Amino acid sequence: MSTYVYGITASSHPALPQGLGGIGEPARPVRVLKQGELAALVSDAPEGLRPKRRELLAHSNVLAEAGAGGCVLPMRFGSVAPDDDTVSSVLAERSEHYKERLRALDGKVEYNVKATHAEEAVLHHVLAANPEIRAMTEANRQAGGGTYDQRLHLGEMVVAAVKAQEAEDATDVQHTLEPAADAVSVGPGSSGWLANVSFLVDREDAEPFLIAVEQLRSGHPHLELRVNGPLPPYSFVEPGPAEPATTSGAESAEG
Repeated sequence: MSTYVYGITASSHPALPQGLGGIGEPARPVRVLKQGELAALVSDAPEGLRPKRRELLAHSNVLAEAGAGGCVLPMRFGSVAPDDDTVSSVLAERSEHYKERLRALDGKVEYNVKATHAEEAVLHHVLAANPEIRAMTEANRQAGGGTYDQRLHLGEMVVAAVKAQEAEDATDVQHTLEPAADAVSVGPGSSGWLANVSFLVDREDAEPFLIAVEQLRSGHPHLELRVNGPLPPYSFVEPGPAEPATTSGAESAEG
């Protein structure tokens, strides 16, 4: 049977709560697979696993329970290896990397910050900062709206100015929060977000980081910020143990 991997920790990690269940229906018992100084938190992998809410919560709960006793390198949901021996082999092959990551991430959490523009607010912001756009807007207004070409040109100028503002604000988000974090990982771009950045923060320094977020929000009223955390440091485990779950090995925490 395939082996589902929740995370990697030290073999000296405190024992998990008795009877801890993981993914699956009924919940598969979570066990500890030790290899030298490392251990993997695993269970049997059910067939047809899908990222349903119950399964995602079960995955997160195992990491939370284990994380309460010490540092755990979290794997992404869906990390599956062909069997226990494959997991043990990966732990042995990449032992030094995982031990270094455990030392580096001990006591750390991840905060993910996504930013987008408040549409009306950013238009006001762009208009206030661009005299040429203001002048053309006023000229079109006095001309009863302006010609088609004038309106088209104005629209193109506004779009270009908003795009430039997106790039500027994406840089501001990272540079403003970076000093309050130990490390930064820029996430993949996606439609709708102008910034998607994860920050590695010492658990004891979470309050200063969140204060910096609020200062960023108050200084950029045209920005909408979504903060998710504290999270296990998924974005800082790389490289992952092997290939994605569709092939041999376990899925990387980068996935």
